Amino acid sequence: MLSDDFLAKFSNTIGARGLRLIGRLNVPLYRASGGRLGGKVGDGPVLLLTTTGRRSGRQRTTPVLYLPHGEAMVLIDTNGGNEPRPAWSINLNAKPRGEVEIRRRKLDVTARIAEGTEREELWRASNDQYGGFDRYAEWLDRTPRVWVLEPAATGTATV
Repeated sequence: MLSDDFLAKFSNTIGARGLRLIGRLNVPLYRASGGRLGGKVGDGPVLLLTTTGRRSGRQRTTPVLYLPHGEAMVLIDTNGGNEPRPAWSINLNAKPRGEVEIRRRKLDVTARIAEGTEREELWRASNDQYGGFDRYAEWLDRTPRVWVLEPAATGTATV
């Protein structure tokens, strides 16, 4: 298996455009295989996150590494150590609702940004799962957001 350090360097080297391209290729593979293909980065699981474009209003689906946290999912918007925030983070900031797919399960979620002690605890737990986050933070001139996605009260889960 490839090391977290190697994966971090690779994702930073290919840049934000390269990550978007790989993501576009990953989504149909993930869906067709129920997450068996494209469902991990190192030891960390990947989910598919669908957000609404803040300007276009169109649905956008992106594979994102996440940390399971009870019923919630924790995402960090490092964008592979590339300076621009990923579109999914900008979209969630504009409209904090979305849908996640984990394997073949779909779930409506609401999103919020973790702050303070909660942020630090979730950052550390996420980095314990995938060691690339600390590397990414070293390369960024911005502070990565730590997102918490929780099942929506009115949402429905499908299998």
